[in-house]
Amino acid sequence: MSLGKAARSLLTPARGVLRSSAAALNRSYAAVAEARAVLETELDSIRAAGTWKAERIITSKQGPQISVDGSHGSILNFCANNYLGLSSHPEVVQAGIDALKLYGAGLSSVRFICGTQDLHKNLEQKLAEFHEREDCILYASCFDANAGLFEVLLGPEDAVLSDELNHASIIDGIRLCKAKRMRYKHMDLSDLEKQLKEAQSSRMRLVVTDGVFSMDGDVAPLQGICDLAEQYGAMVFIDECHATGFLGPRGRGTDELLGVMNRVQIVNSTLGKALGGAAGGYTVGPKPLIDLLRQRSRPYLFSNSLPPPVVGCATRAVELLLASNEIAQSMTNKTMRFRNKMTQAGFTISGSAHPICPVMLGDARLASLMADEMLKLGIYVIGFSYPVVPKGKARIRVQISAAHTDEDIDRCVDAFIQTGRKHGVVS
Repeated sequence: MSLGKAARSLLTPARGVLRSSAAALNRSYAAVAEARAVLETELDSIRAAGTWKAERIITSKQGPQISVDGSHGSILNFCANNYLGLSSHPEVVQAGIDALKLYGAGLSSVRFICGTQDLHKNLEQKLAEFHEREDCILYASCFDANAGLFEVLLGPEDAVLSDELNHASIIDGIRLCKAKRMRYKHMDLSDLEKQLKEAQSSRMRLVVTDGVFSMDGDVAPLQGICDLAEQYGAMVFIDECHATGFLGPRGRGTDELLGVMNRVQIVNSTLGKALGGAAGGYTVGPKPLIDLLRQRSRPYLFSNSLPPPVVGCATRAVELLLASNEIAQSMTNKTMRFRNKMTQAGFTISGSAHPICPVMLGDARLASLMADEMLKLGIYVIGFSYPVVPKGKARIRVQISAAHTDEDIDRCVDAFIQTGRKHGVVS
């Protein structure tokens, strides 16, 4: 065979391979292009519905007054979960700096390998003390705490009874467990009792509710829930993300507010709102439950430990609340000042006596437009619409902080009245 023929015989299969690779690459490009088209169509539908959620850029620390990219001067912030104003409290910030210097930026490990420091155990002990429970376990977020609880606690022979408007993290966490899943109508004790009767054949029954429902600011009827739970042999779980630190005489939460601390078995909450606002969540409850979560809770076992600066900040926030209830008690008057003035102006405010004050508008475009116009008046608020809230129930959710002054609140109300009159919401 000539050298030329030999070369051609070698090149022929190579060309086949190249053609095959090119065809596969073209199919890959086509798949990506098709996926992009599907995604763009979905994005266009969100924009067309007026429910697009743009992210404003803050160029300052969190607080009652902030700086916003594209806006001039100081802006009053009325939509943060910074209920007690601790996100930028000097003692909380300094505690984070001290922890950073002493313990480093992070652990590069999960808790059970080499990720547990004494400051983690100290914070868990203080949170258990704060909630008056036996023990505590930390998570990267309360979403993780909710994702990690139900799968461990409940099996196929158990039943979980959940309020239909519970937070998305509770819903997702319940989906992971194999228990019989039952939903009762929102804060409807009659329907809950009906569901409890149907669940009597189950080994364990767990009633699950938000302590405060974050979109409407309404408080769960915990006294009635606990009565029914005891009557029908069930345990009670509450998510206290929008209550810990400021509801109740000492800021312990909804269960303290309603006098049922010793009747609620399990509490999940967050470090990312009133308790410093950085990150992190936790479960407090019976020690055997916490011990089992450390062994089997997947978000705990497979997520890095909370960074030391976050733990340091949260620890100091809890210490401040353990030492005094003054900050927590300051919330009530400020909340009612806003609610009363807005109601007198003709606005509809959902919920009752909670710092979450949803200004109900109904139309998603209107909520977004009014929020943008409020920013021009120096007030930072955000319009909430589907899928965060049900269709037709768009609103601007105002959140009062202990750091707001009466003058701040009055200025916010005046801005609402100005924009509300412009769009025919109030006369």
